[in-house]
Amino acid sequence: MSGRLNTGIDVLDRKLEGGIPGGSIVALTAQPASQAELFLYELTATRGTLYISLDRTGDSVSNSIASAPTRTGDPTVRDVTGDAPLDNASKLVSALPEESNLIIDPADVLERQEPTRYRNFLNELQNHIYNTDGLAILHCLDGQNVPEMRDTTEHMADIVFQLETTVKGDRIENRLAVPKFRGGQALTDIIKLELADEVEIDTSRDIA
Repeated sequence: MSGRLNTGIDVLDRKLEGGIPGGSIVALTAQPASQAELFLYELTATRGTLYISLDRTGDSVSNSIASAPTRTGDPTVRDVTGDAPLDNASKLVSALPEESNLIIDPADVLERQEPTRYRNFLNELQNHIYNTDGLAILHCLDGQNVPEMRDTTEHMADIVFQLETTVKGDRIENRLAVPKFRGGQALTDIIKLELADEVEIDTSRDIA
């Protein structure tokens, strides 16, 4: 296994002692109306990435990445449609090269499939990511209709990132918590992020 993989967010990488360990699955939970996609797009700049889209077309995702205001890479984008999303996603995952990033966006479509088959998918994903020193990010929408298998996703994930977006006065605030870090230490403090021109730490102070 290699060392830590950078997220592209300097302060977060320092707090995580260099980034995310290779071979990890990360569950990123965020509200549907948040700018969490910028976090995903920035991760494509760190190394070769397969981006699996389960609701938007591949062209739509590619165009969004190309026009994103943040630093991005040139990921391979595939949209998974049809009546067998788990089978189609599994085929793509099984062909993932060594030391690659995998983004599944959103994981909700897979979480709504038959529970036993979804658990099998997660186990196969975990084995493949570990054996190839990869990094998988599951984008989990934390909206009004959360899939019943969300607990399973967060339990199976090695790391959980929870992004909370709130409106405070005339500002939109994004706060990132890392309550789970298997094999490491979860963060005890909340990180304020600016999701605008690029993903960075918000150093402004709250005004009472």
